[in-house]
Amino acid sequence: MGTVQWSARTAETVVLGTGGVLLALAALTLDTAGRVLVGAAGALLLALALRDVLLRPRLSADPGGVVVRTLSGRTRLPWPGLRVRLRSTRRLGVRSRLLELDTAAGPDDDGTLVLLGRRDLGTDPAAVAQALEAMRPG
Repeated sequence: MGTVQWSARTAETVVLGTGGVLLALAALTLDTAGRVLVGAAGALLLALALRDVLLRPRLSADPGGVVVRTLSGRTRLPWPGLRVRLRSTRRLGVRSRLLELDTAAGPDDDGTLVLLGRRDLGTDPAAVAQALEAMRPG
């Protein structure tokens, strides 16, 4: 079996970048307070779009394990010792799901903990958890 990858959806990244540019241009026409607020919003959207581009693919899996890309580099999590779970929470009436990847072997082992949401993966974390478990050797 080959490598499977997940990333933020390209359309969302394009929308974020476009929105950031439009807000930055709009900020040029506003008074000082508006420039600061709208300019900051534009910069935030551009930063999120850039993050999506730099962290592509965000998660990949192959027979050797899982690789997670972060701003500080890549982290390889080998299959032995890797726990894949789906974490569901409900706050203010909104349900969210996160993919949890954990390598801690016990209470004295910090291991590596990675939490990825729908935005990071470009799809439902439950589907990714299911795909990862199907790829797990043995």
